[in-house]
Amino acid sequence: MPTVQLESDPARDEVVQAFGKADPDGSRAAAVFRATYDQLYDGQHTGRFRWDQLYKTEKTHYGTLLEINLRREFDDVIDDTVEGHALDYSICGYDVDCKFSQSFGGWMLPPECFGQLLLVAWADDQRGTWCLGVVRATDTNRRSSVNRDGKTQLSLIGRQQIAWLHYEASLPPNVLLGLDAATLRKIVAPKSGQARVTELLRLVRKRRIGRNTIATLAQQDDYMARLRDNGNGSRTRLREEGYLIPGGDYEAHRTVARQLGVEVPGPGEVISLRVVPTEPGAPWTVELEGRHWRLARGDEPVVEPAPKLPDVRKAK
Repeated sequence: MPTVQLESDPARDEVVQAFGKADPDGSRAAAVFRATYDQLYDGQHTGRFRWDQLYKTEKTHYGTLLEINLRREFDDVIDDTVEGHALDYSICGYDVDCKFSQSFGGWMLPPECFGQLLLVAWADDQRGTWCLGVVRATDTNRRSSVNRDGKTQLSLIGRQQIAWLHYEASLPPNVLLGLDAATLRKIVAPKSGQARVTELLRLVRKRRIGRNTIATLAQQDDYMARLRDNGNGSRTRLREEGYLIPGGDYEAHRTVARQLGVEVPGPGEVISLRVVPTEPGAPWTVELEGRHWRLARGDEPVVEPAPKLPDVRKAK
């Protein structure tokens, strides 16, 4: 995060502190950025998962959706009961305008926000990063030139005066976007959504996979049913190959991931793991169905099917 001497602005600092208290690690804001991308991709109905697959008009709509989604998520920070405020938000009693730009630093500032506080946002799904900060659009912090609509941008000094809430933070994963071309071709090749989801879980191991990725490949209603351990879902089909697929919606499943020493899936996520039996006392093992299991190493052959995961009907 850039470190410069910020000009005194108690109102800006109050807004920064309010967001910092509500979202100290940035996980809530990160989820909003991820959800806004996924909302635009609409993978369940379109199969899209990349920014360059969107129409130009859809790309320009990202900022509007982000402003709305941030308002919904941070209703404990943004006061919608205040009437008559001129800009997007009222935060700590101050008017704040929300600005998103596809290019870093390219926020367009209309005359009505001159002198006001700005919540500036930027994200790049390909790079998997996002930024969110607060700055005041003072005369010094703005460029002197304006376009035909009277809009301008932050000056170099203005960009240096942004109080960053989070700078180049990590987005929740867009798994399909990060795959090599050969692996992606194998995953999308099957005609059925069930087969595509199963191939994803077969080939992408030890990485958190979000529900939108499942929806993009399944392209059908009740897409999470493709995962179920019901005789037809991916958990059943891949068990014979030694796969466990814990889900982040259940503490019992998250515990399995922790004990095996892998990333713990969050709500709406799963992680695909290939396991083999091992002796009690070995590091990074989990006890399931009365036996101990560890992660398979590389292409270590499967000696028997994986166990079933804990029964999540008992407790989340």
